Amino acid sequence: MGSDPTVGLHCLVTGATGYIGGRLVPELLAAGHRVRCLARTPEKLRDYPWIGDVEVVRGDVKDAASVSAALQGIDVAYYLVHGLGTGRGFEETDRECAQTFADAADSAGTRRIVYLGGLTPNGVRPQDLSPHLRSRAEVGEIFLRSSVPSVVLRAAVVIGSGSASFEMLRYLTERLPVMVTPSWVGTRIQPIAVRDVLRYLTGSASIPESLNRAFDIGGPDVMTYEEMMRRYAEVAGLPRRLIVRVPMLTPRLSSHWIGLITPVPRALARPLAESLRHEVVCDEHDIAQYVPDPPGAPLGFDRALELALQRVRDAQVTTRWSSATLPGAPSDPLPTDPNWAGGSLYTDKRQLAVDCSPAALWRVIEGIGGENGWYSFPLAWAVRGWLDRLFGGVGLRRGRRDAERLRVGDSLDFWRVEEIEAGRLLRLRAEMRLPGLAWLELCAEPAPGGRARYRQRALFHPRGLLGHLYWWSVSPFHAFVFGGMARNIAHAAAGTPPARRRHRRGRRS
Repeated sequence: MGSDPTVGLHCLVTGATGYIGGRLVPELLAAGHRVRCLARTPEKLRDYPWIGDVEVVRGDVKDAASVSAALQGIDVAYYLVHGLGTGRGFEETDRECAQTFADAADSAGTRRIVYLGGLTPNGVRPQDLSPHLRSRAEVGEIFLRSSVPSVVLRAAVVIGSGSASFEMLRYLTERLPVMVTPSWVGTRIQPIAVRDVLRYLTGSASIPESLNRAFDIGGPDVMTYEEMMRRYAEVAGLPRRLIVRVPMLTPRLSSHWIGLITPVPRALARPLAESLRHEVVCDEHDIAQYVPDPPGAPLGFDRALELALQRVRDAQVTTRWSSATLPGAPSDPLPTDPNWAGGSLYTDKRQLAVDCSPAALWRVIEGIGGENGWYSFPLAWAVRGWLDRLFGGVGLRRGRRDAERLRVGDSLDFWRVEEIEAGRLLRLRAEMRLPGLAWLELCAEPAPGGRARYRQRALFHPRGLLGHLYWWSVSPFHAFVFGGMARNIAHAAAGTPPARRRHRRGRRS
């Protein structure tokens, strides 16, 4: 392995439903490798354009048996999972999962592990690092100490359309012309474009198999976070931003501030903010000896921003940071379970005949959310989104990956696409803070005379007494929220304005 990079290898990609993994798979295929994906929920991958070219196996890095089975016959194993934003205990979970993976790779005869970790500052004791950086470093060390030769790529801030770091930078800069910022905006950082991360990951498959080491990877620019915000404003054509540093803003307070301003929820914002307390600058660029940089690479910061912004404007964001965030457990019941396996289930049902074709109705259904809005009672949706953000939830700001098309696993404001039957059914699972589980189903069905029938169903499975009280407290507003949604979706599909007002661009919520 490594002597002839043109020979295709058999690669396992964990985290294929995530931001980096979902982009790495097509790069490996283009390089001539065979790919197997390990996923807890394989259904989330079914709408990816490359799904017909890969093998998908169900499993979890926490489960040694499924990991061992997935690694059989694998030459190179990519480990792209971590517990960022999963709450307390994530360090222990990351440690156990990495050791399980290393042991299984050794037993299976895997010839290389490739891990994407975080860039850590030299001279800083592990106990002084943020928990996120400390855990990333520990996982890398587990692989380097294992019996399987490993390549650990250490990156700081990844700049690309849909990355959590890019979204945080983008929304902070765009929404706050005057910013009161914490002291960490003066920390030096070496960001890297996502396309360079993918190039190094793909090239690591063919690194000589005797090599076992970590590499720092970064772009050509070293700057402070304050400089990154100023450069973003310039590239995006925004007026110059006024930035005032306030030293008393701790990472905890910063995470609340980031959570309110950006789509990044507090649980994810806190580890990102804590990591920015440390200077993260590359000490070497040895990776270029094994994965040579083509002309013009690595990309500079401004060019990486230009490419990311262009993809956002063109609605060509292939993966997003929120793709891998799924609070609901796989064992959670579904509203289609016979006799409702989960117990009580409250429902709100609506249906309307629509003077249009089912295809026209489906276009409106699939386009719901994000910039297209939710077609009813704007104040109610806005207030619900703000309340969710205040209590640490995702709120309405995650938007859509694509303005017109959805796929299973996509985040959609504070919903997740759980099921989609093209032209007929869209089922969303709620990810806002709730005392129970909630779904929203939207259906387009054929009706006599070439017309369509719109069916809508909101479902709620309460958790305890609080869940029942919640449902009954909000049910008086359902006629305005869900009834208005059904009427306005029908009007939009039929090409006529809603009864009360014509919606403008923004939240039709």
